[in-house]
Amino acid sequence: MNTSIVIADDHPLMLRGLADFLTSKGFNILGSAQDGNTAYSLIVKLKPEIAILDIRMPHKTGLEIAEACKKNGLPTKIILITFDKEEELYDQAKANNVYGYILKEFAIEEIETCIKHVLNGTPYFSEEIADYLDSSNQQKKPEVLNSLTKSELKIVKLISVNKTSQEIANELSISIRTVDKHRSNIVHKLNLDNKPTSLSIWANLNKAYL
Repeated sequence: MNTSIVIADDHPLMLRGLADFLTSKGFNILGSAQDGNTAYSLIVKLKPEIAILDIRMPHKTGLEIAEACKKNGLPTKIILITFDKEEELYDQAKANNVYGYILKEFAIEEIETCIKHVLNGTPYFSEEIADYLDSSNQQKKPEVLNSLTKSELKIVKLISVNKTSQEIANELSISIRTVDKHRSNIVHKLNLDNKPTSLSIWANLNKAYL
């Protein structure tokens, strides 16, 4: 289990609560910070597998840290915790390869599940955020869904509930290569970029229409 983690939050209670909880679950907390500059320095120096960052912190926000990590090719996967449900922040998180985005009020409940997903390379976003964005957008069903075959729709549906390629292959009794081929066809049809997280995020956001 012993996943290495750095945590940053400018609320000491939140920081301590999260650190204590994760330590009790067997995670290896390498360091913690109460501002963005310190957090980024810790990530650069300690190269943790995961950094759990508050979005709003002095000096550097969690988003700015995610951007700097992406720009400098740092391998640390970023999870953001926030009270914010603004769509713009969510879009910025996606653009900067953020792997997890969870609401603070559910942080303790969701953080373990989120970390497990992130370690498997699968993004995890609080359902409350996806639901909120759905209801605030009230979009029509994306027309592009009509271009997907039945098999592709099945796969997108399973991706939307955070299933890994292996789990999808098992569930549909097909090979993982077939799943990957479907995934790349779907990415092409939906006109998404080739980031490993793009399809999962799209599926999560459009879960209501699948």
